[in-house]
Amino acid sequence: MKHTETSTTSYRPQLTLPRQAHTAEGPHDQTGMYVMHHALRRDFARFVSAVESTPVAEHDVWIALERRWVAMADVLHHHHSAEDAELWPLLQRHAEAAGDEADLQVLADMEDEHADIDPALAHVRDAFAAMSRHPCIDHRNALEIRLGAAHELLLAHLAHEEKHALPMLQRTLSQEENAAFEKAVEKHYPLRLMPFTLPWVMDEIPADARERLLESTPPGYGLLLRIFRRRYQRGERLAFRFA
Repeated sequence: MKHTETSTTSYRPQLTLPRQAHTAEGPHDQTGMYVMHHALRRDFARFVSAVESTPVAEHDVWIALERRWVAMADVLHHHHSAEDAELWPLLQRHAEAAGDEADLQVLADMEDEHADIDPALAHVRDAFAAMSRHPCIDHRNALEIRLGAAHELLLAHLAHEEKHALPMLQRTLSQEENAAFEKAVEKHYPLRLMPFTLPWVMDEIPADARERLLESTPPGYGLLLRIFRRRYQRGERLAFRFA
């Protein structure tokens, strides 16, 4: 049994950002999800450019790139953990109740894709560590291969999620269920991540998208963003000096 798409005429339009594969209109504001996906796509493009363009002899830059990769991968780990623990099981209960085999397959794919991405990220981390310890052409070539493989997996997963999993969320969750999901996700992001994550997720998004995201945050986040952004930008200038 397939679900019928809900009319979206009375809903606030969802955010659409560069490189986004699909925008799932519906009653639940998915700004947080879309800006997270935008940040991940932006970062992988930056890393690919940096690995290709950074001279082998720039040891300090390779160290900064390794540190920056670890920070991004940490955020991605918590993002996927939140989906695995809070979102997929919730959607699965709806799909099972409806007997929707297509939706169940999408959710199984989401879990499998997360399981494939995790070791790919670890391989890139190890390749960055090797490049930091001993910068050389061979280590950079290995890093390019590992990064390219992880990039391909992530892009395919984000597109799959945007085209199929997020529309499922829009058409199946009640307002109460979505609010509970959003609340539950918060505990998956420790406070130690905020000085990096807040300016990171805001980087390169349009002003209207930034304002929309800040609408959903507690008072004072705009001030924190300005404070954290200075240190974040210093790190970006070093790590992506040649990107």
